Amino acid sequence: MKRGGTRRGRRGTQRNYSAHLLMNSAFQKIRIVSYLAPNMFWFYQGVATYLGQILGVETEITQSQYDPLQDPMMLQDQIDMAFICGLPFVQLNRIIPGQLQALVAPVMQASRYQDVPVYFSDMIVKASCDFSFDDLAGKTFCYNDLGSNSGYNLVRYKLMQSQYPSNFFGKVIQSGSHQRSIQLVVEGIADCAAIDSTVLEQQLRFEPKLANHLRVIESIGPCPMPPIVISSRLAIDSQKLQSILCQPNTEVSNLMKQAYIRRYVSVQNEDYAPIGRIYDDVMQAGYEILG
Repeated sequence: MKRGGTRRGRRGTQRNYSAHLLMNSAFQKIRIVSYLAPNMFWFYQGVATYLGQILGVETEITQSQYDPLQDPMMLQDQIDMAFICGLPFVQLNRIIPGQLQALVAPVMQASRYQDVPVYFSDMIVKASCDFSFDDLAGKTFCYNDLGSNSGYNLVRYKLMQSQYPSNFFGKVIQSGSHQRSIQLVVEGIADCAAIDSTVLEQQLRFEPKLANHLRVIESIGPCPMPPIVISSRLAIDSQKLQSILCQPNTEVSNLMKQAYIRRYVSVQNEDYAPIGRIYDDVMQAGYEILG
């Protein structure tokens, strides 16, 4: 993973990048999709607007209701850019090699991330429950979706590494989103849930009172942060696009501060290979399905 460039000469640099990118691009609209938690969609909208301004083209961003591996537009290479979890990104590049290229990933502000683009899977329980991870045996586990690295894949890896059986949890339920998983734990419908640490932090900023109802008993990871990816079919200079995202204008920089993002850094497809290895290991060890 590479650090972003310096901020010197930002405006002039961006004008030069824009001209070069437009000379090599034949598209009039960039279609962008977010497959990530919707509590950050406001930020992704800001990034999409910024890219449209710099590139001089219309940008259209939507919050997908699909699993990336089941999205017809993604499978037919009709999406230009995406905010996507690392696991489906790896899987898509196995299904359609070379379709997607990683551009950048965010470095979060909190000290736990040690100034690199990583995150954790935080296992949460009700604040009133005096549980350790061992105590979750036989309890009800809630996850957002099967394709989630933080919500499901890393939990499988934790069970495998700790030599717990795949049926460690007594009951397993799918919620459909990290936010819903949080709510199910608060309501006592689920005993525990695995949440993307950055999503949990953002939700606690939106709803500070949640901190009185939840606690984290285990953090699994770190893992590479979900990247922004681009379709390889676009006639666009990806390195210069990385530079644009790593050297944002004042408006996007302010949005990043609100999102508790320190900066974007350039990443490559190879940076996500560890997630693929974790997936392969748990599948080969018989942890495909929990419960």
